[in-house]
Amino acid sequence: MTKKRFPSISSEAAKPLFHRRHLLGAALAAPALPALAQFHVEIRGVGIRQYPIAIPQFRGEGGAPQKISAIVQADLIRSGLFKAVDASGEQLDETSRPDVAKWTAKGAEYLSVGSVARGGNGFDVRFRLWDAVKGADLGGQSYNVPQADLRLVAHKIADYIYEKITGEKGVFSTRIAYVTKNGARYTLWVADSDGENAQSALSSPEPIISPTWSPAGTQLAYVSFESRKPVVYVHEVSSGRRRLIANFRGSNSAPAWSPDGSTLAVTLSRDGGSQLYTIPSSGGEPRRLMQSSGIDTEPTYSKDGRYIYFVSDRGGAPQIYRVGAQGGSAERVTFSGSYNISPSISPDGKTLAYITRAGGGYKLQVMDLASSSVTSVTDTSNDESPSFAPNSRLIVYATREGGREALMTTTLDGKIKARLAGQNGDIREPDWGPYQP
Repeated sequence: MTKKRFPSISSEAAKPLFHRRHLLGAALAAPALPALAQFHVEIRGVGIRQYPIAIPQFRGEGGAPQKISAIVQADLIRSGLFKAVDASGEQLDETSRPDVAKWTAKGAEYLSVGSVARGGNGFDVRFRLWDAVKGADLGGQSYNVPQADLRLVAHKIADYIYEKITGEKGVFSTRIAYVTKNGARYTLWVADSDGENAQSALSSPEPIISPTWSPAGTQLAYVSFESRKPVVYVHEVSSGRRRLIANFRGSNSAPAWSPDGSTLAVTLSRDGGSQLYTIPSSGGEPRRLMQSSGIDTEPTYSKDGRYIYFVSDRGGAPQIYRVGAQGGSAERVTFSGSYNISPSISPDGKTLAYITRAGGGYKLQVMDLASSSVTSVTDTSNDESPSFAPNSRLIVYATREGGREALMTTTLDGKIKARLAGQNGDIREPDWGPYQP
């Protein structure tokens, strides 16, 4: 993986290397296609408190193209808060009254059972959740969906289980966006939160970089080089329609949505140097946030909309700063390390994830914003592009492991990681979308 650098402004025609917010290099410097990136999950590490859950094969799911129970189990394990109890050879449905003593003897505290049957124009999926320790029925749901929505149903079941047990909303039915480079072609994908079911939103022979979800999860802002210079677009995911947002003189890069979706923060070099501006998300005239003699880029809003965090070399090397969303004086945020980029703020406003250069490599770190304490959460050295799940519990990022480009998720303590390994193409620049209605 060719890593980020923080050079002087490149020529307008220079194409970026392929990685997130690459207008650190460049601003400082299509028909639908079949899904080519399919994923599997590898879990490693041990969490502090995990709920043991057994999920036997749903009755009848062998006749469905998706194995609902396996998807639900993978979702829950990837969260870091659950561990699987062996349920091989078992098959129960939602009408069963389980022998809870049998399952507690296996170490299970919870049990999820269900069924899948063809019905109408698709499949009828039902499930029920049990507290095996108390012998309590925790409820369930039923869905009648077309075949194409079976994976979504599995994610919704996982969300239900997660919320019932932890009291927090699950994120498994959310989506991620990411970019692949396969040969000379770049593709922007929208996929399930586990990386599966990827659908092409845009394909181009020119680089596509910096995808970022709108707060409503209906649009993506990104940078395209199809006009041989960096230009910012907003793309409607459902229809494929898009609108041009920033195509000013020089480079136009690094879009970031305000929490209310009305505004984009962008990096423009229209007035000389790479500086931060805000612009209406419907398009219009940009407003400069502040004057700086350095390079300012990679903006991201705090979730309360009060601040914009960004990267600047105004102190001599790239560090993370913040400024009021309406402008003003910048305040430095990172002091540990001499090279810090790619800020991402958790939706609960408590944590900053970013990439630091250390020992010749690039590592994901998290900072507790209240205490400024910093933790390195990976053992890889080619990390990039962190993005928080909407419940602030997980981070998706890109890295290189085992000689391959890959997406990973990690818990904030780094103890549970899941590799989402693509089969084809270099996979980069993930952005985790918001909760879906």
